[in-house]
Amino acid sequence: MTIEKKIGYVFKKRELLKIALTHSSHSGNTTNNERLEFLGDAVLELIISEYLFISHKLSEGKMTKIRSNIVCAESLSKAACELELGEHIFLGKGEIVTGGRHRKSNLANAFEALIGAVFLDSDFETTKEVVLRLLENNIHLALSGALVKDYKTELQEYIQKNNDNVIEYTLDQSDGPEHNKTFYINLIFNGECVSQGIGKSKKEGEQNAAKNYLLEVKNIKDK
Repeated sequence: MTIEKKIGYVFKKRELLKIALTHSSHSGNTTNNERLEFLGDAVLELIISEYLFISHKLSEGKMTKIRSNIVCAESLSKAACELELGEHIFLGKGEIVTGGRHRKSNLANAFEALIGAVFLDSDFETTKEVVLRLLENNIHLALSGALVKDYKTELQEYIQKNNDNVIEYTLDQSDGPEHNKTFYINLIFNGECVSQGIGKSKKEGEQNAAKNYLLEVKNIKDK
């Protein structure tokens, strides 16, 4: 099944679809999906913001949290997996060998780029239909609080229950272009770095650092 059938949209300008699926590592093509990813990120935020505002009587803080869960890399990579988007991405050989087709960041970025491409090829209402259909399950899960687990809160509760020690999250480094940075976060426990998390935002990196530490000390199931 083609990606167009999977997303329920047929491109008028097929070059946009090709660009949306071209990773920066793909050789022989100077145009990759980073610019479309930047656009798609903004379009996704607007569509989800409008949906939450119109469809649910929620506070500003609640809408912000739910929107963040819906458009985060974990959520978008999950939606991309359901589309088997990784099989359609044009990658360089090195990226393929190192598991690039299944890398969450690649999947989430390609999903954003795909939405950016749909927006350029059509209009806001058409793009909204595509987004709400593709993210329908994630939206329902986010509204019920079951989409993205809050590992930072779980870690804080675990620490308080077991001792009085203080935890701290610090930025170790970041790399990548301004619109597509990767953040490396250290989890500091009693002055010692006990875990590191990587994310497309500082918050995502902190969540992953907390998750990695919990997986180690509690041997909790990775969901």
